[in-house]
Amino acid sequence: MKFENILAEVNGFGKYQLRTMLLMTIARMTLPFHFLLNNFIAVIPSHHCDISSLDEKGAFRDLSQAERLIVSIPVQEDGTPSSCQMFAEPQYHLLLNSSNITDLLTVPCQNGWVYDNTTYKSTLATEWDLVCDMRRVNRATATIFFIGVMVGAAVFGYLSDRFGRKRALLVSYVITAFFGFASALSYNFAMFAAMRFFTGFGISGISIITITLAIEWLDIKHRTTGAILLSMDWCVFATVLPAVAYFVKDWRHLTATVTAPLLLAMIAWWWIPESARWLMANGKLNSAHSYLSKCAKVNGREQFMTDVTTEVLSKVILVEDDNRKYTYLDLVRTPIIRRRALLGAIVWFGVACTYYGIGLNITGFGVDIYLTQFIYGISEIPAKMFVFFTVDKIGRRFTQAGTLFLTGLCLFCNMFIPQDMGPFRTGVAALGKMFAEAAFTTVFLYTAELFPTVLRQNGLGFCSFMARIGVSVSPLIIILEEVWGHLPSTIFSVVSLAGGLSASFLPETRNIRLPETIEDVEQTRRRSISASVEKYPL
Repeated sequence: MKFENILAEVNGFGKYQLRTMLLMTIARMTLPFHFLLNNFIAVIPSHHCDISSLDEKGAFRDLSQAERLIVSIPVQEDGTPSSCQMFAEPQYHLLLNSSNITDLLTVPCQNGWVYDNTTYKSTLATEWDLVCDMRRVNRATATIFFIGVMVGAAVFGYLSDRFGRKRALLVSYVITAFFGFASALSYNFAMFAAMRFFTGFGISGISIITITLAIEWLDIKHRTTGAILLSMDWCVFATVLPAVAYFVKDWRHLTATVTAPLLLAMIAWWWIPESARWLMANGKLNSAHSYLSKCAKVNGREQFMTDVTTEVLSKVILVEDDNRKYTYLDLVRTPIIRRRALLGAIVWFGVACTYYGIGLNITGFGVDIYLTQFIYGISEIPAKMFVFFTVDKIGRRFTQAGTLFLTGLCLFCNMFIPQDMGPFRTGVAALGKMFAEAAFTTVFLYTAELFPTVLRQNGLGFCSFMARIGVSVSPLIIILEEVWGHLPSTIFSVVSLAGGLSASFLPETRNIRLPETIEDVEQTRRRSISASVEKYPL
């Protein structure tokens, strides 16, 4: 008897599984909130040099506000006051409609900036003057967060396989909540950067552990349905985020608001079960039997578990050494696992880099950022429906490769759409975002099926680690538009195509039971070699 048979008998997609996914959704709603938070807290509103110090001069004091701007701040090509420059001395002759300002001496802002607070009450830029020469520092806040996510993926991948899914999940809840609220209370930028790093570190555990825990409680027949249903929370709450940000316009209050659901999640954690697969793979048969019995009771299949004893369970997952502790080194010790880890890392890098390359550039398409984020969120719902049908009809591999290729194609086509066609550019970008989300949805399910139970979280953690490297560099790639406007889109297109090509070399996992041990995976190679020898004997 295999574990899949036991799951099918206790109903591998019953009330117990649905309740577990619903309880984890409370914490998972914070994923899009925090991952996309930078779009709203790091916005740079319209600004110009603070010229209030010139009020002491008599002639200047008698001018209206509009006239003060004319004589003290140069005008940009679009007719707005310069954001970073001011005249060395007030140029009163400009009030006489003189337009020749090319020879006038300008200097950087001397006394700070004045910001337009009509849309945003407070942002990181306005709090710590992260504009002009400090603009790149403001952009780097997203990179700092995702570096934390990257490190957290590696750490929680190990912790989850070493100490269990449930314990590691609670640790991630506590870390994310503590440092999320600490971010909102930061009194300088250095402290904020450190708090955001650890927030990313903690939230990475929520991201990778919840999807693994859900998949390990689902049977083969409902694995796709359950995984996609759980991932729907991302697009739902990505759509909710702009509404929350619209009403909560202070960055401190917004950061605290998107962290608050974790307080409820920590209470709900008590009713989340440990993975019975992990317990059995680690020799904890009594605990596994207890959870399976609870599952059977909730799903109305109590009768089946009366004949399933711990002795029966001991024969379901055969592990050579119950005391062995698996690490990331086990990802490179055997040929098939090593190949899957390498190709999976490239795929995850390509998926994450392009997804966030689009998602973190919502101000780059000439449309209101609240509307753009809403469109992006809505576009991800049909992406889920697309994946729901394709992963079972054409398989995981072709869905993964195809969605990455289509994402790259949309990014490439958008380079040739004029800047003044903002809505059309947003539409094509949203289409690319839809395919990128489809690729992201597929990669979680696909990767969980590629690695055995004893290494599943390590494998997912390693691949997620590589993905976060891609996410961390995506804001820096966007900055390259200062070198050449189309350079970021070109890079994202190439990265997406490279990820799609790598996915095409991975094995298909549709309708295949989850491997439990490294031996289960490596046996597929031995069977292939044996078949080749029988067909072509020496």
